[in-house]
Amino acid sequence: MTAPIPPDDSSFQGLPMVDAPDPAALEQELAWLEEMEHAPAPRRWWGFLKRGGPGYLQSALTLGGGTAASSLFAGAAFGYQLLWVAPVAMLLGVVMMAAVAHQTLSTGQRPFLAMKYHAGPVFAYGWAIGALLASIIWHFAQYSLAGAVLEDIGDLTGVGISGGVAGVGVLLWATITVVGYGSSQRWNQIFDNALRFLVYGIILCFGFVVARTGIHDPGALFKGFFAFRIPSEANGVSGLPVVISGLAAAVGVNMLFLYPYTLMARGWGRSHRKLARFDLFAGMFIPYLLATSLMVIATANVLHYGDSPFSGTSLSPVEAGAALAPVVGDTFGRLIFDFGILGMAMSTIVLHMLCAGFACGEMFGWKVGSWKYRMACMLPAPGVLGSMLWSDMRIWIAVPTTVLCGFLLPLAYVGFLKLQRSRAYLGDDLPSGGRGRAWFGAMVLATLTLVVFLSWFAITKGPSFFEKLRA
Repeated sequence: MTAPIPPDDSSFQGLPMVDAPDPAALEQELAWLEEMEHAPAPRRWWGFLKRGGPGYLQSALTLGGGTAASSLFAGAAFGYQLLWVAPVAMLLGVVMMAAVAHQTLSTGQRPFLAMKYHAGPVFAYGWAIGALLASIIWHFAQYSLAGAVLEDIGDLTGVGISGGVAGVGVLLWATITVVGYGSSQRWNQIFDNALRFLVYGIILCFGFVVARTGIHDPGALFKGFFAFRIPSEANGVSGLPVVISGLAAAVGVNMLFLYPYTLMARGWGRSHRKLARFDLFAGMFIPYLLATSLMVIATANVLHYGDSPFSGTSLSPVEAGAALAPVVGDTFGRLIFDFGILGMAMSTIVLHMLCAGFACGEMFGWKVGSWKYRMACMLPAPGVLGSMLWSDMRIWIAVPTTVLCGFLLPLAYVGFLKLQRSRAYLGDDLPSGGRGRAWFGAMVLATLTLVVFLSWFAITKGPSFFEKLRA
C-alpha cells in the first residue's frame, strides 16, 4: 500500500482540542524549563517530579487486573525468584516510550498522521485499531475484577453489594471522570493529579501488606531482583511462560497509543524532552516496579514460604486477599489489600475509555473534548457486563483477543522503528552514533520479545481454544 498524500502542515501539527493549553502558561513553563537546565540536579529532579504527569497515566493504565493476577501468582508459585521480570519488562517499555516521546516532541507532529505518512497506513491503522480493540475487549476483565473486589469489600463491611451493582457504580464514576477530559485544561489537571494520587495509593496499600507480612529472606529478595534466573517447574507450572508473559505484558498497544497524545494534550514540545524522559522513569517505571514487586513479595511471604505453600495453577486477586487475611488482618488488612486491587482496576477502566476517545479522534479527525470524542470514550462501556458475565466470556475471547491485539502491538513497534530511522521525519533529531544504535537495538529487542511471547501463546493456547469451540 502506498503512503497517502501528506496533509498540509497545519493538520500535521498539534492536537485539535476544544480547550487548548493556555499559551501564556506554556511560555511560563518554557522559561521554567530553561531555568531548570542550569539548576543543580536535585532541584531539577524535584521540579520535574512535580511537573510530570503522562508517565503516571501509563502506570495507572498498566497496573490493571492482568498485572495484579500475574504478579500475585508469580509470588505464590515461585517466591522471590521472579522479582526481576517486572523491572526488565518495564525498562523495555520505557525504551519504546522514550522513542515515541522523542519523535513526538521533536517534530510536533501527531503520531498517527506521522506514522500513516512516513511508515505507512498499515502500521498506523493497525496501531489505532489495536488500541481501540484492546481498550474495549479487555474492559470486561477490569469490571469483573472491580465487581468482585467491591463485592468482597461489601461482605467484609457488612454492606452487602452484588458484583453487577458494583460494576454499574464504577461505570458511573468512570463516565463522570472521563467525559470532561479535553473540555477544560483545569479539568485535565485535576484528572492527571487524581490518577497520580491513585497510583501512589495503590503502592501504599501494598506497602502496608508487605509491612504486615515481613520479609522472609532478605538475601533471596536481593537475588530475586538481580539473578535473572528462570525457575524450574512449580505446581505443574513452568517458570518460562510466566517470565515471557511478564516481559511482554508491561506495555499494551493502548498504552502506546495514549501516551504521545497525553503529551500533546499538555502542549509539550521540544523543550520538554528531558522532562518527558524523567517522567517515564519517575512516573511509569518506579511506580510499576514498586507495585508489582510489593505484590510479588506479599504473596511470596505468605503463600510460597508460609506454613501452607500454594499448590494451584492460578490465583485470583480476591483469593489472594483471603489467603493473606490471617497475616494482614481478617478485616482491616484485607480491606487495604482490596482497595489496592480496586484502585488498579478503576484506574485502568478510566484510561481504557480515554484511549478509545483518542484513537477514534485521530482516525476520524474529531477534536479532543468534542461530543463525538466523548461518545467514542463510551465505546468500552459495555465492559460493565464483565462484572456479571466475564467468567463465561473469557473462554471465548481471551485467546483470540490476546493474539489479535498482541500482534498489532509489534506492528506498531515496527512502525516506530521505521520512524526512528527516518531522516525525512526526524531531520537533525535523528538519533545517531553509538547512543542512537544502542537505542534502536533496544527497541528491536523489545519488539522481538513481544513476538516470542505471542508465538508461544498462540502455539500453546490455540489448540485448547479450538477444542472448546468444537465442544
